[in-house]
Amino acid sequence: MTLYYTLVFVLLVAEMFSFFVLVAPLPNAARRKLLTFLAESPLIKSVQTSLKFTFVAILILFVDSVNRVYRVQTELAAAHESVVGSMGAMTDRSEIQARRFYAQRNMYLCGFTLFLSLILTRTYTLVLDLTIAKDKLTTSDGDSAQVQKLKQILAQKEKDIEALKKQSQGLSKEYFKVSDELNEKTGVTSADKKLD
Repeated sequence: MTLYYTLVFVLLVAEMFSFFVLVAPLPNAARRKLLTFLAESPLIKSVQTSLKFTFVAILILFVDSVNRVYRVQTELAAAHESVVGSMGAMTDRSEIQARRFYAQRNMYLCGFTLFLSLILTRTYTLVLDLTIAKDKLTTSDGDSAQVQKLKQILAQKEKDIEALKKQSQGLSKEYFKVSDELNEKTGVTSADKKLD
């Protein structure tokens, strides 16, 4: 493997390690420190800038490797159509197969490195948003002001309901008392009411 594809492989391994560190179940304080370091460190900012240029170079290598895979595929098809029985054609065909293998390996290596870089940046932003949301949730002192206001209104409504229940019971007792007094004056009993 050439030097630049070896460097692409090293970058791929570093991306995989970074991804696993990001998604590892770390305590919230440790995750916050890690993300703060990544967001504020000038060293990381310069590394990010150099990585952008590196990914452009990897993109160029990816396009070149796709082109090579296409060229080797056409050579392989042409070799297959040529003399089938001769031994020289078989040696040429195995050499073309080896070149196809290397071209495909380089294409997959560059493609996975580029794809993982996209996933890594998106995962970083999601983990950062999650950490910020957790911090906001833990720093909110129990309930927000709006929830406190709604709880006070609910308590007042419950007091009003209790007062209305007591008033209703009082009115009901008074109604039955007046009803019994009226029945005594008119001489109608509750048994007579049932017969009507």
